[in-house]
Amino acid sequence: MTNDTTASTALPIAPGQWTLDPLHSAVNFTIRHLGIAKVRGRFNTFDAGLYVGDRAEDVQVSATVDLASIDTGNADRDAHVRAFDLLDVEKRPTMTYRSTRVSGEGADWTMSGELTIGDVTRPVPLAVEFGGLMGMPVEGAGRHAGFEATGEIRRGDFGLGFAPGVLGDVVKIQLDMQFVEPGGA
Repeated sequence: MTNDTTASTALPIAPGQWTLDPLHSAVNFTIRHLGIAKVRGRFNTFDAGLYVGDRAEDVQVSATVDLASIDTGNADRDAHVRAFDLLDVEKRPTMTYRSTRVSGEGADWTMSGELTIGDVTRPVPLAVEFGGLMGMPVEGAGRHAGFEATGEIRRGDFGLGFAPGVLGDVVKIQLDMQFVEPGGA
């Protein structure tokens, strides 16, 4: 259950600028095809930042995803998705996310934020599960914090409504992120 009060919520991780561990992070998605099956994919090139303040209301998350790095396991399909009639990566090379509010406690958090694809920005809330904090067994690697964030967007909200009936409008997002504690790497 999510607590909407932010000012009194103790944060489970140390303040400072946390660094993304890209080798242990992933940006995944699922979309319906023909309304009967799911196509799963990921974006292979992305970056994210996590700034933790003293209170939940001070937390800032930002992310940039290279849309051309889409990978659905099928090169022909990926090339078509990159083309002008779908993502149009020539005009929309990236999508970005910026948090506007974080609230919660324990393992369950909610992040409100804004997703921008091309010249369209829409609010996108994410349910965030804090997986915990663990030291790496490698000398000097620092402690890692793990998070899973889930949410969904509607393609039509971003002007990506090509092929209704063939591709679903709803895209489900699953982010698995690990960040390294400040001063840890």
